[in-house]
Amino acid sequence: MRATKETQVHTRQQRKPNRTNSHQRKNNENRRKTSRKIPSAKDADYHQLVARATNDAIRDWDLGADALTWRQGLNSLLGYSPGESDTIAFWRQRIHRDDCARVAASIREAIKSKAGHWSGEYRFRHANGHYLSLLERASIIRDKNGRAVRFLGALMDVSARKQLQEKFSHSQKMEAFGQLAGGVAHDFNNFLTTILGYSDLLVAEVEGRGTGAKYLSEIRSAAGRAASLTKQLLTFSRREPLEPRVLEVNKLIHNLERSILRLLGENISVLCDLIPEKKYIKVDPDQFTQIIINLAVNARDAMPVGGTLLLKTQTIFANGKAPSEMPPGKYIGISITDNGIGMSDEVKEHLFEPFFTTKDDRHASGLGLATCYGIVRQSGGRITIESELAKGTAVYIYLPEAEAPPAAPYRKRSKLPPGNETILVVEDDISVRHVAVRTLRMLGYNVLEAFRADEAKRLIKNNAINLVVSDVVLPDMSGCDFADWMRLNCPSTQVLLTSGYLPETTIGRPSIDLPFLSKPFDPQQLAETVRASLDALIVS
Repeated sequence: MRATKETQVHTRQQRKPNRTNSHQRKNNENRRKTSRKIPSAKDADYHQLVARATNDAIRDWDLGADALTWRQGLNSLLGYSPGESDTIAFWRQRIHRDDCARVAASIREAIKSKAGHWSGEYRFRHANGHYLSLLERASIIRDKNGRAVRFLGALMDVSARKQLQEKFSHSQKMEAFGQLAGGVAHDFNNFLTTILGYSDLLVAEVEGRGTGAKYLSEIRSAAGRAASLTKQLLTFSRREPLEPRVLEVNKLIHNLERSILRLLGENISVLCDLIPEKKYIKVDPDQFTQIIINLAVNARDAMPVGGTLLLKTQTIFANGKAPSEMPPGKYIGISITDNGIGMSDEVKEHLFEPFFTTKDDRHASGLGLATCYGIVRQSGGRITIESELAKGTAVYIYLPEAEAPPAAPYRKRSKLPPGNETILVVEDDISVRHVAVRTLRMLGYNVLEAFRADEAKRLIKNNAINLVVSDVVLPDMSGCDFADWMRLNCPSTQVLLTSGYLPETTIGRPSIDLPFLSKPFDPQQLAETVRASLDALIVS
C-alpha cells in the first residue's frame, strides 16, 4: 500500500510541467531570433549599416562597363535620384571644373600602379546647385590577374571642416595683413609729417602769395588726402576706433561719386536720386566711405557686361516693425541698386556671415558684408538686402537722422604760438626730426635733438629740459618706457608722445596719462600741442 502511494506521487511529479525549463527554452529561442536579425561583420547588410551610421555616400564603379551604382547616400547626401546616375559620366560631370582633371589623373595613376586603395578630396555639385567638399576613400578591387575591375568608394561630406580651415587660414592672413597695413601706415605718416611740415614752412616764407603758394597749397591738399588714406589703413588693421561725426548725407554721396565712377569703368553708368533738402547722419566718414565703395565694387562685379548703379537717399519713418524692425523714429535711407546677375535665396541666407563670399579667391574682398553689417549696427542703423536672379540687387542702409550741426564760426589760421623753453626732440626718422626741430626753433625755443633713448638720456643729464617730444617707436626702447624712465628720474620735465599709431594702440603704455600728438602733424598742430603741454606743466 505504501509503495503504491509512492509510485503515484512520483508519477504525478513527472507529469507536472517544468516551468523553469520552459521559460529558459523560450528565452533561448528569442535570442536565436534576435541574433538572426543582427548582421554579422561578414554580411553585406552589416557594411550598409556602418555606412549609414557615417552618413557617407557609397558608389560602386564597374570599370569594365563604366557603370555606376550607388549603394547609399545618393539622395540623402547629394540630392539626386537613382535613375539619373547609372553611368560614370554622371559623377565626372558634377565634379568642380577646377578639380576634375586632377582627380581623374590621380585615380588613373592609382589603378595603373596596382594600388589597392585611393583617397582624395574634391568639390561635387549637389542637386540644388551648390558644391560640397567631399573626401572619398576607395578600395580598388582586382581580378586574379591584378586587373582593376571595380572601384568601391565612400564619399564623406567635409564641407564644414574645410570651411573652418579656410576661416582660420583667412583669419591668420587678415591678421598678418592688418599688421603689415598698420606698419605701412605708421611709416607713411612719418613721410606725411615731413611733407606737411615743410609745405607749411614754405607757405609762411612766401607769405601765401604767388604761383609758388598755389603749388604748395596743392601739395598740402594731396598730403591731407594721403593722411586720410593712412587712417583707413589703420582702421583696416584695427588700430583706429570709430570717430562718428554729424555729416550731410548728400554731400558724402557727392564726394564719393567721382571715386565710384573710376572704380566701375566705362560700361557702367551711375545715377543719383538724392533728397532735395539737407539731411544729416552721425557716422565715421572713413568707415561710411569704405561701406559705399565696397558695395559699389560688389555691384560692379555683379554687372560683368555693364549696367546701371543707382545711389539713392530718402527719409524713412520707422514704426518699430518695418523696415528691418528698427526702433521707431526718423531715419535716412541710403540705397545702392544694380541691375546685375542677382543672387539666389541660398546665397542671401549667408550674406552676413563672416568670410562668406560669392567670389573666387582671386576676387574675394577682405571687408565683406559682415563688416558692413557691424559698422552700420555700431552706428545705430540697419542694413538689408533684396535680390533676384537675373534682375539685380538692392542694398538698403538705414541710419538715424541727426540734428544739423551748428555753423562753424570762421576762424582765420592763427599765428604759431612762440616760446623760449628748452625742448628735446627724440625721433628716429631724420626727416620728421628735422622738420620738428626747425619749426620749434623758428618759434623761439631752444631745441636739442636725439636719435635714440640712450642718447636722449645723456642730453637730459647735462641740460635743463622743460619738455621732451618723443616718438613712441624708438630703436632701443619704446617711447612709453622712456616716458616712465623720465617720470622716475626727471619728474619735473613734461613728456609729449607722438606716433603714427593711435594712443590706444601704442607699443606698451606709460604708467601715467601723457599728452599725445598723432602723426601726421603740421607745424600748427605741433606748435599748439607743445605750447599746451608746457602751459599745463606750469599750471600743475
